[in-house]
Amino acid sequence: MASDRNSPAADTVALFTPKLITVFREGYGMDRLRADLMAGLTVAVVALPLSMALAIASGTTPDRGLLTAIVAGFLISFLGGSRFQIGGPTGAFVVVVFGVVQKFGYDGLVLATLMAGIILLIAGWMKLGTYIKYIPQPVVTGFTAGIAVIIFTSQLGEVFGIDLSGGTGEVADRVILLVERIGQTQPATLAVSLGALAIILGLRRFRPSWPGFLIAVVVASLIVWASGLPVETIASRFGGIPSVPAIPSFPEVSVDRIRELLPSAFTIAFLAGVESLLCAVVADGMTGRRHRSNCELVAQGAANLASAAIGGLPATGAIARTATNIRAGAQTPVAGLAHAVFLLIVMLVAAPLLDQVPLAALAGILLVVAWNMSEIERIRVLMRAPIGDRLTLIITFALTVLVDLTVAIEVGVVLAAFLFMHRMAGAVEIETGDDLLKRDQPDTVEGESRHAEMEDLPEGIAAFQINGPFFFGVAGRLGEVLDRIGPPPKVFILRLAGVPLIDATGAHALESMIERMHRHGTVVILSHLGERPRAVVDAMGLVDGRHVRLAAHFGEAMDMARDIIRAG
Repeated sequence: MASDRNSPAADTVALFTPKLITVFREGYGMDRLRADLMAGLTVAVVALPLSMALAIASGTTPDRGLLTAIVAGFLISFLGGSRFQIGGPTGAFVVVVFGVVQKFGYDGLVLATLMAGIILLIAGWMKLGTYIKYIPQPVVTGFTAGIAVIIFTSQLGEVFGIDLSGGTGEVADRVILLVERIGQTQPATLAVSLGALAIILGLRRFRPSWPGFLIAVVVASLIVWASGLPVETIASRFGGIPSVPAIPSFPEVSVDRIRELLPSAFTIAFLAGVESLLCAVVADGMTGRRHRSNCELVAQGAANLASAAIGGLPATGAIARTATNIRAGAQTPVAGLAHAVFLLIVMLVAAPLLDQVPLAALAGILLVVAWNMSEIERIRVLMRAPIGDRLTLIITFALTVLVDLTVAIEVGVVLAAFLFMHRMAGAVEIETGDDLLKRDQPDTVEGESRHAEMEDLPEGIAAFQINGPFFFGVAGRLGEVLDRIGPPPKVFILRLAGVPLIDATGAHALESMIERMHRHGTVVILSHLGERPRAVVDAMGLVDGRHVRLAAHFGEAMDMARDIIRAG
């Protein structure tokens, strides 16, 4: 029996087993159900206005956003490899979806989403989820910030009540048209947008636990309805939200159609895969759990197939909604299922009320979404990284805004790969140069005796070593190390003598590890940090002298650790 459990077939089954099945095997009681229902209701409150706003920004109708959150959100939680992932439409897709709809119509979007779903299923079955982690942090941050700028500028017309049609649709063109037509500003529309924005920001500042998006939409809707302000609503532009949406006809499929939509399908699949796994990693960091990346890709594929079939949009894991789910006390994927069911009930029962939502209020919500996506703090940190990482970030950002998202991702990844090869060449040169002959003898002795010391570490101390370059391709393994050590120790020693360089993603992984250890009261000691990695660590402000300390070698690190243990 033991051999059966350890067979390759059993390992594969475990790899693709949804977390929902796992938690039911663990035991699911009323306490968990109550916590999940409350978390699901909380997330539904956030997702309701957001799903409609994202659909409108994508060039479609608000009901398609709700359908996506309901159907895709349900399947992502039902089949996914994360306990806490909340799926639905996200800001990352706005630019791609808008472009596909404008060029190929909604039928083209349906076919592209179906193709993306198939690509994600194949990627999951081929176990490619493991490799998506190789996308370096500057590339991810660069195109995410670029998308944020595009979303922000796309909502300026809605905020001011100005028709910005007639231009090229590019970021610069939108800004120029806004300046030229600023005299056409509709005061009522601008007041509603700014009012909704003020409510959201005010609640985030003074009542962060309150559902700011929903409150802003409700207040704006009541004011517009009661006062009769000349502001566009969902009903006036789209004719309302149907309680029972019509199922779309199957799109035309031909070899030429597939060929012209294939780049868009790959872009949708790439974004869905990257964002869903990034979201799962964020959830792991917040909860200490581990997701199943390939199972998650399969769930994303199935969810996108289903969403396209019922007239929805591309879907993926939503980081903000997943974080809200965790903070609201979610225990299992049942919270994600509940969030979808609550949205379905609202759509069936309260569709006429949603018709009165002002589009200006939804534009205010999207301004906040764009700001959150911009990751200003992450950009500030990366701008202290080595010059190559900074250039990758800037070029990816510029190409996303000025050229095309697909081109930006391709160029960013290739640039990061060339940068890595250049760094590897520099690292090899150091190892084969004269510096190798100048290595201090005590370091060699310390390295030889280290294993004997580590065999009998005092209680409360854990120690690990990294060998080789700590770059974006191996940064994710640090989280796996943390999962293996069991209960958090009092002191965690990370020996870096064999690390010739650290890039921005490696430094980000170190920062995440330090934050995770800090939450558990663990002191981190970085031992034998070389000159080049030390420059990156110092530039990014990772050492504070209290929760993170530096030691010249492992022996000094052990002395520091014992002092910390003795001091309690």
